[in-house]
Order: sequence, then structure tokens, then C-alpha cells
Amino acid sequence: MEDSNPLENEQTPQNTPQETPGTPEESVQSDDNLEFQNRIPLDGLRDSVAALKAELAKVIVGQHEFIELLIVALLSDGHVLIEGVPGIAKTVTAKLFAKTLNTGFSRIQFTPDLMPSDVLGTSVLNMQTSNFEFKHGPIFSNIVLIDEINRAPAKTQAALFEVMEERQITIDGTQYDLEKPFMVLATQNPIEQEGTYALPEAQLDRFLFKIKVTYPDLEDEIAILKSQNQLTGKAIAVIDAVLSPAKLQEYREQTGQVLVEEKILNYIAQITVKSRTHPHLYLGGSPRASLAILKSAKAFAAINGRDFVTPEDVKRSVTPVLRHRVILSPEREMEGMTPETVIDMLVQSVEVPR
Repeated sequence: MEDSNPLENEQTPQNTPQETPGTPEESVQSDDNLEFQNRIPLDGLRDSVAALKAELAKVIVGQHEFIELLIVALLSDGHVLIEGVPGIAKTVTAKLFAKTLNTGFSRIQFTPDLMPSDVLGTSVLNMQTSNFEFKHGPIFSNIVLIDEINRAPAKTQAALFEVMEERQITIDGTQYDLEKPFMVLATQNPIEQEGTYALPEAQLDRFLFKIKVTYPDLEDEIAILKSQNQLTGKAIAVIDAVLSPAKLQEYREQTGQVLVEEKILNYIAQITVKSRTHPHLYLGGSPRASLAILKSAKAFAAINGRDFVTPEDVKRSVTPVLRHRVILSPEREMEGMTPETVIDMLVQSVEVPR
């Protein structure tokens, strides 16, 4: 008996590693019957994401990262700030993206004379009943495109605080809840400063992502010319809806069930906390930034067919989440350093979990 027990103890640790070799991702490929692979059915989500990208590709050339970040924000139930110079299809892409969803859509053009009631709505006297009735503003929709958001004054921008964070509006003591899904796509031009109002930090923090759209390269520019030369009629007419609100809610619930190990949570927390003490930054990320990284990392994992988050998912989320939340120190700003550069330095300074 004394001879047999050591043999049994030796066989157990030898066989156990052989049954689960490699990383979780490799295990998914080698064994289809593993429990964690079947825990969340992500095939439908991946097919819908591919269909959505295919619809946008009918008109939009390139901009793959832009479109993927829009999809990730949609699955994460977040808002997006889109920044870029005029003429690079910021507004067109946002409109076509909304068209792929079988939901309500409204567009608000922000101007210096825009009032909060022009966005939220106002109470109007009904002459027949002699009572005031609330008339919903354009914000009461599912996908709301706010064009040139930095052209409205501070009081109009402040009208978005409650609706973006709590998905509700309180007017005259009455609370009005918005229908799901609700997503704000806001554009702004970083070049022209005359007649614009900088967005307050409290509003910037309510955007999940800030996406910077750049000029296309030569190949994409040629492809744009060819595409527009062959296109007949309006571009929006060729885009079909591929995702319903019910399916979107189902996919959001699946995304929320994506597994996140404790070491990944610690990784996210370290990145955010270090941003608050980084010598090149005057302002770091808030706890809302940590939650944004967590949500978007889950969405990145889901659209790639995984029900677990990897450090790479976190890295892909950090820059679009933090670039509008951090503020450079005056010295580094004078040197021409960008938030993206400091964020890269920040991520490299945190040890990647293994």
C-alpha cells in the first residue's frame, strides 16, 4: 500500500496538464465539447457583426477601426464622440451605421443659438384641454446623431448630462424614460475653433469612446472615387437594416456574460490608477473609465468569438476610452506630446498578466 500511493500521486499531476495544454484559446480550437465554449452562444453575434460590416462596406471604403469601435460601443451600451476634419465621412458613416439598425433615428445640428428645449422638448399649452402637454424633442429616439456638438453653448451641452448617463429626462418635475436602445453619436471638428465651445470634462466622461478619424490612404482614396463614380442614387438607399432591438438586447446580455478573470480586473485597475499619478498627466481616468475599459474589452472578446477577455482586448480598449478623459500637463502639451503617446507609455509601464 505504501508503494502504490506514491505512484498514484505521481500520475495525477502528470496527466492533468496533458489534458488541458496551451491557452484557453487553443483549448477552444482543440475540443468543441469544453463547457466554457458552449457557455455563451456567440455564433449569432459574430454573424450579425459580419453582416453589419458588409452593409457598411457597400458605401464606406476602409475605416475598419472606426466601424469596429462603433460596433463595440453599441454592444457596450455606450456613446461615441467622433472627431475629424471635414469631408472624411464622419456624419455619413454615423448615419449609415444607424440605418443598419432597425430602430428610430434622429439628427440634431448643434448651433450657437440652440436652446436646451430644442433638444429635449418643451411643454405646450393645449387650447382644447387648457392643460400643458409635453412635446418630445429630437433626443427621444434610439440612435441620435449630434452633428458639430461643440458648436452649442454650455447650457445646451449640459442638457445632455442626464439623458446620456441615466437614459432619462426630467422636465417640470416629471421624469421621462427613453426607449432602449439609446446611443448618442456626436461629431466635432478639431481644426476650426471660432464659434465653438469646448466640451466640459463631465460630458466628455459620459462618452465611452472618442474615435479619431483620419484621412484615407492613396488606395482607399482611389477606391472611394471608383465607388462613388459607380453609385447611382443616394448612398443611404443601398443600406438595409440587419439588426433588430430585440437581437441587440440579446447580444448585449451575452456580451455582459463574457468571463473576466481577477487578474484582468487588476490589470484594468492598475492602468487607470496609474493614469492619475502619471507625471505627464494633469488629469487621469475616473472609475467610469475603468468600467468603460471593462465593458469594451468584453465586447471585443465577444465579436471575436471568445467568451473570455484577454489582455489584448484590454489594450485595444484603453486608447479610445482614455484619450478624451486624460489631460496632459502644461509642460508636455507645450512640447507637442499627445494623449495617445502618454497612454501608450502608461500601458507599457503596467505588467501584462500571464
